[in-house]
Order: sequence, then C-alpha cells, then structure tokens
Amino acid sequence: MSSHPVAGTVASLMPRAKEELAELVAFKSVADFGQFPRSESEAAANWIADALRAEGFQDVALLDTPDGTQSVYGYLPGPEGAKTVLLYAHYDVQPPLDEAGWDTPPFELTERDGRWYGRGAADCKGGLIMHLLALRALKANGGVPVHVKVVAEGSEEQGTGGLERYAEEHPELLAADTVVIGDAGNFRAGLPTVTSTLRGMTLVRVRVDTLAGNLHSGQFGGAAPDALAALIRALDSLRAEDGTTTVDGLTSDARWEGLRYDEEQFRRDAKVLDGVELIGSGTVADRIWARPAVTVIGIDCPPVVGATPSVQASARALVSLRVPPGVDAAEATRLLMAHLEAHTPWGARVGVEQIGQGQAFRADTSSPAYKAMAEAMAVAYPGQEMQYAGQGGSIPLCNTLAALYPRAEILLIGLSEPEARIHAVNESVSPEELERLSVAEALFLLNYAAS
Repeated sequence: MSSHPVAGTVASLMPRAKEELAELVAFKSVADFGQFPRSESEAAANWIADALRAEGFQDVALLDTPDGTQSVYGYLPGPEGAKTVLLYAHYDVQPPLDEAGWDTPPFELTERDGRWYGRGAADCKGGLIMHLLALRALKANGGVPVHVKVVAEGSEEQGTGGLERYAEEHPELLAADTVVIGDAGNFRAGLPTVTSTLRGMTLVRVRVDTLAGNLHSGQFGGAAPDALAALIRALDSLRAEDGTTTVDGLTSDARWEGLRYDEEQFRRDAKVLDGVELIGSGTVADRIWARPAVTVIGIDCPPVVGATPSVQASARALVSLRVPPGVDAAEATRLLMAHLEAHTPWGARVGVEQIGQGQAFRADTSSPAYKAMAEAMAVAYPGQEMQYAGQGGSIPLCNTLAALYPRAEILLIGLSEPEARIHAVNESVSPEELERLSVAEALFLLNYAAS
C-alpha cells in the first residue's frame, strides 16, 4: 500500500468501514416489493441519508423516483470555483437466491478467509462505503478539494429506470464535471482497472399458449400441442450449436480491442465444471464485452416435485439480452421480440412484452479525468499500471448521464472483481480492494482538482 498520508488515514478507518458495511448489508434492500418488504429498502435509504448528513452534506434528500423506489442525494460544497464530481453507488441488491446455498447468512456480514461475505458487500453497498472512506480521508488531510454530489440509487438491480427518469426530469440535480460510478470492479483483485465499456440490456417476458387447459398426457399427448415444448423450441432458437447468441438481424462477430482475458483464467473465475465447454466463438473478451449474449433467467412451468402427467396449456419465460456498445438497445429489443414470435412453432399463440431496457456505454478514456485516475491508481497499487476493461453487465444510468451532461467525464471503478461472486450465493468483498480503491478515489479527487 502507498505511504501517502491518505493511505494511512484510510487504513485507520477500516474497522469503522467494516461496522458500517455490516449495518448496510443487514438491510434486505431488494427493490422487488413482491418478495421483500419495502420497509427494508426505506430503512437502508434512511441509513445512507443519515451518514451523508453526518459527513456535512447539504440538501440531503430521499428522491421518490417514478418506479416507486427511493434514491438518496446529498451535496458537499468544496472550495469556491472548484470542479464538481458526482459519486454514484446503489444500495438495492439482488435477492439472495437459495439461502441454503450460502455458507453464512446472506444479510449478515461475515469474515471468512480474509474476505467479508454478504449480499451487497461488493455490489454495491461496498461502493457507498468506498465513497465515504475516500471523503473522510480527504477531510482528515486538508479537506475535500472539489464539490461533491453523492447519489445512491434504490433500484439499479431491477432495471426499472427510476433514477434515470428522475434525472431527466431534474437535469440540474446530478450535473457534474466528472462522474465516478462505483459499481464496476478490477479485472482481478490487485490489478487496478477502469471499465471503459458496458453492455446494454433488454429484458422481455414471453408467454406461449396452446390449449384451453392442461390435458392428460396419456390421453392427448402426441397430438395436443404442448406450450412448454413450444416455448423450449423458441428459446433454443436463440443459440447456435456452439452457444453463440443468434437473434435474427443481430450480429455476433464484433472484436474486443484491449485487455485480453485468458480462457483458463475465465474458467477459474466462472468456476466452470471440468469437462464442460465454454460457449460461443472468438476470444473470451469478444464474447463477454463486445458481443450480444442472451440468457433465459426464469421459466414458469410445473416443478418436478408434484408434477402431474399433463400436456401444458401455457408457459412463460423471462429472457435477458445483453447488447454491446454500438447496438441500440431499443432495436435489439425489437429484434428479440420479433425473433421469439417468428420461432415459436405449431402456430402457438405467443405474446412478448418488454420489462426493462438500458443502453450500452463507451467512455472517452483520453480525458483528463482518466489521466488523474491512472496516476491515483499507480499510487494506491504500487508497481501496477491502470488497465482498461469492458464489463458484460449494464448500468443504464451511465447513458442517461452521458446524454444529459455530454461534457462530463464518466469513470467506472468498484469492488466487483471476479472473486466477489456478485449476484451469486456467497457474494463477498475483499477488504484490501476496498482499502486500495478508497485511497485511489481520494487521490483521484486531489489529482483532478489540480488538473
């Protein structure tokens, strides 16, 4: 770790950071209020608002966004004439999935083997703690040299666009010279990385109907059209034999120019089982950063336990499509919906509706902010040069901010390196990454203020 005074301050603040992250992780702030109580998200939002007030932030507010959730905003004034930096994180989290699959309770921060485990520890409650650590370190070492706005989103994982719509309706609120999105991650732990591209996404729900009601498979099976089988056929058409995404009209041959991702390293990061092949063609970086990728993320059909010998009358699926920079998400949505309708067999009735959508993002890495971040990363990670990587995930707010503030520079850093296992069971954060990135962010603000 660097010998810079800021680094010493951050190190001294780490025990407090762990306590605060434990408090935040304890909130079951999943923004799907059909599954989790709204009160859990509201409590997390109030915790963040109180934390900002305690740091001297002004105009702290809970923003009621159009999707029925709350984002938290605060403004910390800096020296007169200083630049303005917006720091972003989100406090909503993915559901814990199978709680029995967790080695420790998902909403209880637990230290094990040098990592802190809990849902949201890395994605992205840890990102909020990172921002607080950086600001506290600066305040202890001469003060914060820029105006700071912080926004903590309450529904990023749902893709419902609440904060994007709110920002569009209040364009002055989040205006800044530079935006630091704390929702990405290093390419691997210990290698400082900024994310220069994000894939966009679209989410559709498809329903297939074939019969007025379920039928006995012995009496009618073989002639009666099975809705579940028809749906499976339609979903299967979204992939080629090698697993490449094949949506009619959508190209899947782009190349990634930048950081390479070794295939064996990817297998280890993804924990691919021995003997199981990777899907798609081209390099790993091509496949996960530069090309579209379809995933069936849910199917409504009878569970195995309790199933009856029936031909199914109806079946539904939720389909996610990640789209790379250069591909319009709205057009990709249209193509995906048309493909599913065209490839549903046997004249089955099919309905496809859009659930969520976000555009892809590409940053300008030649900007002064990137130079300031590279210099900061070199100090926080001695002997390491900052790398540029893509990310297969989507942060729709990036494009909204880029459109609202075309002159703003947008950087993406964060705690979601591969070992963090975000969105999966046993999500965790590396405290060393939290410490180093907090130092990097603090030094970035110093460098950027002087640039």
